[in-house]
Amino acid sequence: MTVDLAIPIQIDRDSGVALHTQLAEQFRRAILDGRLAAGDRLPATRQMAAEVGVSRNVVLACYDELFAQGYVEGRHGSGTYVAHDLPPTSERTLPAPSGTPRWLRDIPDLAPIDTDPTARIDFRLGRPSTSLLASDAWRRIWQAVASEPVPSGYGDPAGDPRLCEAIAAYVRRSRGVICQASDVVVTSGAVQAIDLVARATLLPGDTVAIENPGYPVARAVLTSRGARIVPIGVDDDGLQVEHLAEHAEAPLLTYVTPSHQYPLGVRMSLARRMALLEWARMTDGLIVEDDYDSEYRYDRAPLPALAGLDNDGRVAYIGTFSKLLAPSLRVGYLIGPAPLRERVVRAKRLADYHTAWPVQQALAAFINDGHLERHIRRMRRHYADKRAALARALEPVADRAILRGLEAGLHVYLELEPPLDAEVVRQRAFDRDVAVTTLSGYVVDGSARNGLLLGYGGLSLEEIEEGAAALRECLTR
Repeated sequence: MTVDLAIPIQIDRDSGVALHTQLAEQFRRAILDGRLAAGDRLPATRQMAAEVGVSRNVVLACYDELFAQGYVEGRHGSGTYVAHDLPPTSERTLPAPSGTPRWLRDIPDLAPIDTDPTARIDFRLGRPSTSLLASDAWRRIWQAVASEPVPSGYGDPAGDPRLCEAIAAYVRRSRGVICQASDVVVTSGAVQAIDLVARATLLPGDTVAIENPGYPVARAVLTSRGARIVPIGVDDDGLQVEHLAEHAEAPLLTYVTPSHQYPLGVRMSLARRMALLEWARMTDGLIVEDDYDSEYRYDRAPLPALAGLDNDGRVAYIGTFSKLLAPSLRVGYLIGPAPLRERVVRAKRLADYHTAWPVQQALAAFINDGHLERHIRRMRRHYADKRAALARALEPVADRAILRGLEAGLHVYLELEPPLDAEVVRQRAFDRDVAVTTLSGYVVDGSARNGLLLGYGGLSLEEIEEGAAALRECLTR
């Protein structure tokens, strides 16, 4: 390729060093540190001279020096190129600061990056399947978006009106949440929605109640915004609402995953939902409802969303397309009362201004043309088959391990009976190239429950059966 003269070239006419030598030294450094690669074409001498502000003879002398030293080679009638026979250069990285600078203090509760070693069969959470996505329809939609003129300005931070309307109509149909397009804010995933609510409502030291065990990323986001975390236990009916009153200061926010508790998989009972809404009304608090995968439910009718039961503007409802379609889309949404939405939109403008326009256009068309709901119906059957295969495969060890959270979602909780130890089983499974997760990272304080989390959404039936067979072996030895 031809080298762009955006490569920084500096000429110091007062240095006493010949101009062609200065040029040659800067080209040498660019070649040695990898900014210029073997085979890159250097600019023509006239172009180079005009850009740098020197005579063409200076550039000719520079190129002659580089040629004599073996850094470049000439091709008759074609130009000057970086030589191909130079030894490979190591990739340069930005220099690290010396010592420990003041700004590099320890910041607690930043969400860790997943650096766990990979396994051939990976039961870790948050991985849906994209194998049955209607690829022909998806391609047609993207081709249509690509044919539209790109807007010249920034979009609405609240989201493209077409997508906001599509989301509002979908949530009204699927979750019974009474809302309009004006109630929706499009976000770059559910995590950003949580962060925007925190920005819009929290001051340092405010208390936030979360499920324990619960979603560690949400906990990290809230803590990074200055929240004091109040962990509330979870049982088979979901968040133990009665424990909220045990704290001297009523939490300003309560973050919950009522449709499929993350990570235990239980559903919050209707009585608990009504009690939580009454608690928020009495204490003037806000409930953050993360409804991350409620579309995938099996055997039992869905319970109404908290936002669908709310008559007092006490719920911020968060949804995401990561589990429905693919995490790589990075699109979620927030539906909340007008005063909250106005603050969230201002925070969204500061965060990234708006979610990418092409993605919003494509997703709006996907929903409006009926593809999303057809995809959900297809995937519900697909995931139900996987769930059933996992349950069958683990049935022989039901006396040692009990599957919980089977009613909905893309993962289950495998509770281990004593004397089995979850960490020992996890390590033994990994030795068999099977990755599972314990509850240790999901607990705020105290000891974690003795069990494993199994995300099955992104695995094939064959992988589920093979991985479950390895788990059975670990559990019976």
